[in-house]
Amino acid sequence: MIEIKNISKTFYQKKQPFKALDEVSLSVEQGDIVGIIGFSGAGKSTLIRTVNLLERPDAGKIIINGTDFTSLKAGPLARERKKIGMIFQHFNLLSSRTVFENIALPLELDHVAKTEIRKKVNELLKIVGLEDKAGDYPRSLSGGQKQRVAIARALANDPYLLLCDEATSALDPATTQSILQLLRDINRRSGITILLITHEMEVIKAICNHVAVIDKGKLIAKGTLNEIISNKEHPVINQLLNTGVMTIPQELNKKMQKEPQAGLFPLVEVELNEHISVEELLSVVHDQYKIPYKLLKADVEYLGDSNFGKLLLQLKGDEEKNQQAIYYFNQNRIQNTVRGYA
Repeated sequence: MIEIKNISKTFYQKKQPFKALDEVSLSVEQGDIVGIIGFSGAGKSTLIRTVNLLERPDAGKIIINGTDFTSLKAGPLARERKKIGMIFQHFNLLSSRTVFENIALPLELDHVAKTEIRKKVNELLKIVGLEDKAGDYPRSLSGGQKQRVAIARALANDPYLLLCDEATSALDPATTQSILQLLRDINRRSGITILLITHEMEVIKAICNHVAVIDKGKLIAKGTLNEIISNKEHPVINQLLNTGVMTIPQELNKKMQKEPQAGLFPLVEVELNEHISVEELLSVVHDQYKIPYKLLKADVEYLGDSNFGKLLLQLKGDEEKNQQAIYYFNQNRIQNTVRGYA
């Protein structure tokens, strides 16, 4: 449906060139939810704004449903843009218009009959759960309600594509989840394709089927959510996944030693991947190697049939058996670190 082909874009800051995008290519299928993630300044916003040519690239092509947007003149491009909705971090609502009037604006600009506008806006108010807010002004709304108005407005022209530019960055975690759930529901109900950018991996995990990782204007990885989360080789992906070390409980930390000593047992931080489940790993430790253990901490989430996250285990077998378990982890590509002995 969407083909981003070798897109490049250079800006000039104090007459110095800055390459925001460097030959970026990406395909998005109809009905998919694709997240583009990267740190601040990576080129995410520039990339998403090239899709509807709010930012015209210096080179490359944007092809949507077989039409090369980069070759369109102003009139045809304006018509095509009507079928691409866009929502922003800061809502961009008109303070002088009510909720109803903000949603109706794209339809008014398209000279739709008033009866049709009323019908369509009421439908959208129901979809976003704001039927009772139709006559309110933006100043009386919460951040989440404002974003729901912005979503409804973006859907007014029945778009086939919805672009989300850091749409949840200004919201608290609970509101963020409700907005993401709304977007997923809209995607399931209408089949609309969603392309969103974010710097938060939790947003990606909550809603996206496919992920593209961008850094310094280059696309460094793309694939399914499982594939990206499993790819720990690239330092940028590692940072985005926030795979910091697990904190050790205070009572153990006080007596923990760096080197093995009699009466102390290893604390092993184990990073899970799609190759083994939590249950399988603990079964190997206890049933196969007959090692008593203490599960000190677990930070695990399931994506489909795969689990990801970390465990902090204290292996309480003898030294030989503990080493056999660690050898098993290494042989089976299960990343692990001995944090110390307690």
